[in-house]
Amino acid sequence: MKVLCYSSFTFSYLNRARVLYSTLRRFHPDWELVALITDRPPPGFDFDPAKEPFDRVVWAEDLGIEALRSWLFRHDVVEACTAVKGPFLHQACGQADIAIYLDPDTALLAPLAPLIDLLGEYEILLTPHLIDPNTERTAILDNDLSASRTGIFNLGFVAIRTIGEGARFARWWNDRLLEYCYDDMPRGLFVDQRWCDHVPALFDKVKVVRDPGYNVASWNLSQRKVAIGKDGAITVNGQPLRFWHFTKLGPTGDLMTKKYAGDNFEVYEIWNWYKRQVAAATDAAIPPRYWAYGTYSDGAPIDKSHRVLWRDSPDLQATFDDPFDAGPNGYRAWLIADGRAEGSAA
Repeated sequence: MKVLCYSSFTFSYLNRARVLYSTLRRFHPDWELVALITDRPPPGFDFDPAKEPFDRVVWAEDLGIEALRSWLFRHDVVEACTAVKGPFLHQACGQADIAIYLDPDTALLAPLAPLIDLLGEYEILLTPHLIDPNTERTAILDNDLSASRTGIFNLGFVAIRTIGEGARFARWWNDRLLEYCYDDMPRGLFVDQRWCDHVPALFDKVKVVRDPGYNVASWNLSQRKVAIGKDGAITVNGQPLRFWHFTKLGPTGDLMTKKYAGDNFEVYEIWNWYKRQVAAATDAAIPPRYWAYGTYSDGAPIDKSHRVLWRDSPDLQATFDDPFDAGPNGYRAWLIADGRAEGSAA
């Protein structure tokens, strides 16, 4: 049975992705590891996929998305890297028996073999943000209500059998993410996550994985106790720790982790281990927050409001077929002339 595991990222997240794939390679050397990259290498960075810990690269250009440049302009970096997950999962249904997605800022600390066993009975696996109710008001406000806004399931992980309901889910997810993968909470959208609230109602053979060892993160530490045994084995609420989601690495992640880990000092050991791994995998030639599709052709950053304005206006789309163009007759010049952007329209 062939297992394909992929992650979606840009070059600014290559360091995290390297850590993820290295841990996948350690525990599952027989899986095919695919890097889904919606980006182009930054100038001065020599990207050689053969030297990376994944087996192959799939670029956004390989997904068959119609009018790709225009489609990319509709999305900010998080939206774009999320939206391509669906098209690739749909493609993977013809490439493997099992397809697994993991966010680039996750890392394995034990094998995921139990998930493969579950996929012998079920065809879609999801992990919820929370598996136990919080009881303290602060945790309810931070975590329970956050999950209500952003989605019951954390789509830093999803796994399917590429037949039957799994394949039907992949096609549905492909269609929804191609057209409706935006961070727009007033419209009921939070990239891919709110869509997957519907999955248990729309599909059969769905398993909600409630094992505390999967998708451990700051949003569920209030109800998960991490322990490290004398033999080095790491457990969460007595179960083996399978993978951790190191979301918002930096001050925000540190703040939320400290807030809910408290005196569970093993949590800090794991975070510090991850920070060291990411630092060792970081290439100085990649600028922080780099994204090839984050600027106009003249290098000016694209404000999200400019993307939203263009994607919501058929007239602007008809007038500016390449919205990245910063030439005198381009979209950016129009924005400047209309007082919506700073700069010279000349």
